[in-house]
Amino acid sequence: MRIGGFVPLSLCDFPGKVAAVVFTQGCNFRCPICHNGQLLPRQGEGEQTEEAILARIRARRQQLEGVVVTGGEPTLHGDLPQFLWQLRACGLAVKLDTNGSQPDMLQALLADRLVDYVAMDIKAPWDMYDRLAGQLCDTRLVRRSMRLIAESGLAHEFRTTRADALLSEADCHRLAGQIPPGSTHKWQRFRPEYCLDAALRGDRPVVKV
Repeated sequence: MRIGGFVPLSLCDFPGKVAAVVFTQGCNFRCPICHNGQLLPRQGEGEQTEEAILARIRARRQQLEGVVVTGGEPTLHGDLPQFLWQLRACGLAVKLDTNGSQPDMLQALLADRLVDYVAMDIKAPWDMYDRLAGQLCDTRLVRRSMRLIAESGLAHEFRTTRADALLSEADCHRLAGQIPPGSTHKWQRFRPEYCLDAALRGDRPVVKV
């Protein structure tokens, strides 16, 4: 698995747990609001080996309660299940962050009980998804992932980064209506400083198309 970054200890990324954070390299979306642009290519500078990251996690497992696997997009990696098995062997809980574009992988992880918490990004109302994902997006896949998570019985949340230049009040209202009943939905603050679309830096308004 390609790993583009690692945070050895976080108190805010896994609700209720002290956790390490693993950033996988590569993403299939090009969201204009993305602030992790260095993780988008399938190969990145300064990648770390899976073995090195696991060694660092094992060395700290007495201080850790869990590991967050985020990205990039973790579910693009075919060997993600094997990596999560190794985290399980350390006795650690696993939180997965995903854009929901790979429901087959997600279903396999859920079936094998390899995750304890799932956070999935919901980018926009369905008819605006291509714009907010930065490319053509099959929302049927995203909706299937949403259903899998909502029906899994696991702790989970759906979350949306709100950039006022891209999502109006009416858009946000429509988006909120897409969230399954009983599921948590969180609005995240937009951080424009390093976002992918330079026109949004400073959250300056842009013309919608």
